[in-house]
Amino acid sequence: MARTIGSDGEKTQAAIHTAARRLIAKVGYEAMSMRQLAEKVGVQPAALYRYHPTKQDLLFAVMRDHMDRLLAAWQAESRDVTVPLERLAAFIRFHIRYHVERRDDVHIANMELRSLQGMKLAILVALRAVYENELRLILEAGSTSGQFDIDDIPLTTRAIIAMTTGVNVWFRPDDRLTVTQIAEKYVTMGLRLVGAKNFTTKDMGD
Repeated sequence: MARTIGSDGEKTQAAIHTAARRLIAKVGYEAMSMRQLAEKVGVQPAALYRYHPTKQDLLFAVMRDHMDRLLAAWQAESRDVTVPLERLAAFIRFHIRYHVERRDDVHIANMELRSLQGMKLAILVALRAVYENELRLILEAGSTSGQFDIDDIPLTTRAIIAMTTGVNVWFRPDDRLTVTQIAEKYVTMGLRLVGAKNFTTKDMGD
C-alpha cells in the first residue's frame, strides 16, 4: 500500500507537481500513468484526483505554473531596467539562466503543448505569447529610439527566443564555458543581431 505523505494539502500538491514534472520529462505525458505518479508521490491513486480531476488537468496545472513563475521572475528581474539595449541584454541573460536551471519545465513546455486541448491549450498559447511579447516590446523600443536597426521585428523576436532556448538542449555542467559565460557571449550575439551600434560592456549591464 502506498504511504501517504501527510495531510498538508499544499505540500501534497507541490509533491505531485514535482513528481509529475520529473515523470513527464522522463517518459512523456502519454506514457505516464496516474498510478505511477501516485507511487512516486507516496499517495493512493485516488488521492491524486482530489487535486486534479483528470490527467489533462494535471498537465495544464504543471505547465501553467511554469509560465506563471517565468513571467513573474522576468518582471522582477527587469523592473529597474528601462534602456532598450540594457533590457535586451537582461532578457537574454535571464532567459538562458532561468531555462537552464529548469530543464524539466522547459522540456515539458516545448514538447507537451501538443497534448493540451481546448481552452487549456488556448491559455498556455496566450501565456507564451505574453512572454514573447516582452522581447518584442524591447526590440520595438530599441528600434524606435535608434539603438537597434531591425528589418523584421517579429522574425527577430523568434530568432532570439529560439537561439537562447537552444542552450538548454546542448549545455552540460562540465562544458568548457559556464552558464554565465555563455549568456554573455549570447548577449553580444543578440546585440549584433539587432544591429546595436557601439555597445560596450558597460552598456550591457556589467
